[in-house]
Amino acid sequence: MRGVTRDLVRPVARTVPWRALGAAGGVGLLLAAAVRWADGPPPSTALLALRCAALTGGLGLASLLDDPARHTTAAVPVPRPVRQALRAALVAPPVALWWAAVLLLVPADLRPPAADVTLEAAAVSLLACAGAAVALRLTEGTRPGRAVAGALLAAALTGPLLLPDRWTLLVQPADPRWAASHDRWAGLAVATAVVWALSAREPLRRGRP
Repeated sequence: MRGVTRDLVRPVARTVPWRALGAAGGVGLLLAAAVRWADGPPPSTALLALRCAALTGGLGLASLLDDPARHTTAAVPVPRPVRQALRAALVAPPVALWWAAVLLLVPADLRPPAADVTLEAAAVSLLACAGAAVALRLTEGTRPGRAVAGALLAAALTGPLLLPDRWTLLVQPADPRWAASHDRWAGLAVATAVVWALSAREPLRRGRP
């Protein structure tokens, strides 16, 4: 199994949607750079730019599990959770470097707490990947990324309007609810990671006992 997994690294790397990830990453970098280029923006603008950059990253990661050859690769001896974990491992280093660059582009005097904003970005990314895994498990589609990205964008636009005020996730650092909101962000990250892990399993096929 280990040898087969190692042999899959190069083929899997070729199927990763690097263009979609690169495009989303480029937009995120431009959003962060706009804060540096702006003339005396308030800290709230910097936080908004970082959150939008995190969202664009999530939109790109929604395509991470797209695989036009899905029904062919299902026959390989490496189970689906391992193949999905391999994709995640391949993109994790460049995504981490990209997020570090996004944070550094925002001037230090305007930058919100980096650990808390990184938690938000991680939760959004995990939500995108979990959504793609669920779509793959419940459907026969090979490219769930567009639909998942659309759902993620819709949730980002409507969620703040639908959530009760006491459950809000988007608050400012000076708001006394900042710490509590990031407890909820942490819970969201853990929940979506669990959903991804459960949905990565091979679906039950018709005709199998």
